[in-house]
Amino acid sequence: MSRPPLHALQGFVAAARLGNLSRAAESLNLTVSALSHQMRGLEQRLGYPLLIRHARGVGTTPEGQRLLEQLAPHLDAIAQAFQPFAARRDDVLTLSITPSMASAWLVPRLGDFLAAHPKIEINLLSSAQLVDFERQLQVDAALRVGSGQWPGLTAEPLFDEWLVPMASPALVRKMGGKRARPLSEWPLLGDPDGEWERWFALARQAPPERYVASFDDSESHHRAALDGVGVALGRVTRARLLIDSGQLVALSPHRLQTPWSHYLVYPPRSAGHGGFLAFRQWLQQQAREHVVHAQALMERKVPPRRRTR
Repeated sequence: MSRPPLHALQGFVAAARLGNLSRAAESLNLTVSALSHQMRGLEQRLGYPLLIRHARGVGTTPEGQRLLEQLAPHLDAIAQAFQPFAARRDDVLTLSITPSMASAWLVPRLGDFLAAHPKIEINLLSSAQLVDFERQLQVDAALRVGSGQWPGLTAEPLFDEWLVPMASPALVRKMGGKRARPLSEWPLLGDPDGEWERWFALARQAPPERYVASFDDSESHHRAALDGVGVALGRVTRARLLIDSGQLVALSPHRLQTPWSHYLVYPPRSAGHGGFLAFRQWLQQQAREHVVHAQALMERKVPPRRRTR
């Protein structure tokens, strides 16, 4: 038997995986009629049916399922091997970023970049997992927190991370004001890494005898502070918008620097990407502005209680 045409095999795998000829045809830039013709030709060549047509789409026959299991890994390997040679578009930029950094820092600023560069399309891949640039070839760069040591990659520092005691305005009023009593007498939210001990040493204050609650993730930690449960030793980057809007109040000018910082990380192949270079320049300016503004926020006073009529 002569070799079956590759495009027919690709069509079969797409139809079997998607379970729908219309969606499979669309993914291959074909008409449904053209894909159906390919499938009939492939089945005639093999001498047995591969797909079962039904009202909701298509399924595989036992022979079709066996062919799919043998064929699909090889087609995937071909597609993977071809990726490095595919043309790269300078107007499409794909970034990997942690969910908290995306929502608290990048996304609120992104409209400014897109307005200045309306022809650039940005795809954000929100994940806490480190991107593997050798395998995930569609990813151009990542925003990550760490020590700056990622072998084989360029890591450009953006800004340091700082921890500051912060609480809701309601809790501040309940305690009589920011300076009414030592911070060790406030209801404090503990952290699993012992950062409070370092902060009290920095501020030259006595640590508390106990913490009212502890959380093992920063989202719950900041949420508890917002709800007035206690004082969080919060990350300035994560909480800046909350402080800026008055939902949280920084209680002390003493800032504890963490051992890790924020970086723009990218592989050598991205150095010539036009969209990335424009984003990189804009990002560096945003980082400089963030440092200045975040420092100013640390001195903000508690907003007055609203009077009700």
